[in-house]
Amino acid sequence: MPRTILHLDMDCFYAAIEERDQPALRGKPVGVGGRSQRGVLTTANYEARKYGCRSAMPVFMALEKCPHLILVPTRFEVYQEESQKIRAIFGRFSELIEPLSLDEAYLDITALNSPGPAVAREIRHQIREETGLTASAGIAPNKMLAKVASDWEKPDGQFAIAPEEVAAFMQELPVKKIPGVGQKMAQKLAALQVTTCGDLQRFERVELARRFGKWGSELYDLCRGVDDRAVRVTRERKSLSKETTFRENRQSLEELDAALSPLLESLQESLSEKSERRIKSLVVKLKFADFESTTAERGGSELERALFAELLQEAWQRGQGRAVRLLGVGVKFAAREAKRQLELEL
Repeated sequence: MPRTILHLDMDCFYAAIEERDQPALRGKPVGVGGRSQRGVLTTANYEARKYGCRSAMPVFMALEKCPHLILVPTRFEVYQEESQKIRAIFGRFSELIEPLSLDEAYLDITALNSPGPAVAREIRHQIREETGLTASAGIAPNKMLAKVASDWEKPDGQFAIAPEEVAAFMQELPVKKIPGVGQKMAQKLAALQVTTCGDLQRFERVELARRFGKWGSELYDLCRGVDDRAVRVTRERKSLSKETTFRENRQSLEELDAALSPLLESLQESLSEKSERRIKSLVVKLKFADFESTTAERGGSELERALFAELLQEAWQRGQGRAVRLLGVGVKFAAREAKRQLELEL
């Protein structure tokens, strides 16, 4: 029996909360985060996006595009509280909820045996009534299509793809709409005269796998609208990191090394809350003044400062003396299955 999957995505979540709580901001370009020009935007509302502002954009660049942009500091506690309210609304309709972030989630509502569009409309209505915020929704037989559909009628809208409509819908869908196909991958496909999923369907699975590895094999299914992934009630965190953007660029390895210890202390504090997770590797990230970045990684299970210092030196050398604007440290976790297997072997 075909599944009914919803993808619910809040509209400009952080910015929408700030506009709700500060009505004077409505109708004006707003960026959340980045309290100084050295920072980056966490999100931007639709008015700001008209000028080219977007999440993860450096503040100074956003101000160049939109000089009258209003910067608002982040209030993560408030965003988390609103996210919990929204999650509670989801729980009235399904136990199969897979959160992707504070502002989006998948719901499997197959068991309701009700029309997906009607359920999505009611969920969105309850969100608006109880939080004053708006959400967009995609309704489809699988997760990939639901996510694509949720972006179709943004903001404050919804779009449904019925099982019998999938084949025709995929023919004209741009390949860049497939989740995971970024700018570089789209350019590679364009070099093969592939711009739509219909174009991509001309290639056999073996050919795509030869060109793009495992991802190519997945693309063979995705460009046909095939996605068998289940909605997972819990999502396993794969990594944890801490980073800082310097007010002034760091010009030497010694300056960066001095900033390493406070970051490691913050990382250790966060890790203490996840003591059951086994660490598989250590990571150091540098972003240079020209906004290029590099990541150095090494296997390890303990937060040894000496190892992080070696990774820092490795990353610094790649920059060939370029000034650094951001330093990050982190860990990657072993899968829980691997942890259980190790315990069995012991």
